[in-house]
Amino acid sequence: MVALERALRNAQLCGKGMQLVVRRVADEVAPQPVAERPDGFVHEHCHGHNAAVTDCLLAARALVLHDLAARRMDTARTVSIVDDVLTARRWWVEQWPDGHAYIACLVAQDVQEALLEEVGRWPLCSLHEVDEQPHELRVAPDLGADPQWVCEEHGRVVAPVGALHS
Repeated sequence: MVALERALRNAQLCGKGMQLVVRRVADEVAPQPVAERPDGFVHEHCHGHNAAVTDCLLAARALVLHDLAARRMDTARTVSIVDDVLTARRWWVEQWPDGHAYIACLVAQDVQEALLEEVGRWPLCSLHEVDEQPHELRVAPDLGADPQWVCEEHGRVVAPVGALHS
């Protein structure tokens, strides 16, 4: 354990990415520098993950989980749905590196669609009276940076994705 921590610390001091390579035998775990291409991405045949892809996916995850929690929908099942969506979207963002700005929008839409099938409509609009027909908010724009939850019935922005209130 100490050798792994020391190698990670040395890599952090040098500003290099590290990955743990696990072979078939448990005692053959060793940190190795991540092989990078000139554009900063990790070679696809290496075991490391592209940090930029992972960071944008984790940021999108945090935004959607905040909104789920704000509406008291952050159950183990819904968090698993979010993680499934992220797994499916990883390939998309790896293929289109310029798509990082749009991933939060797409993840919110994908989670909304998956929840409709599994749990029901989410997030419900809170702008209307209790006796009105409940309806969900929609993500706008369909593909864009800085996505927002919008009440389509009144054409009003309710909150940015990641900033819903209960």
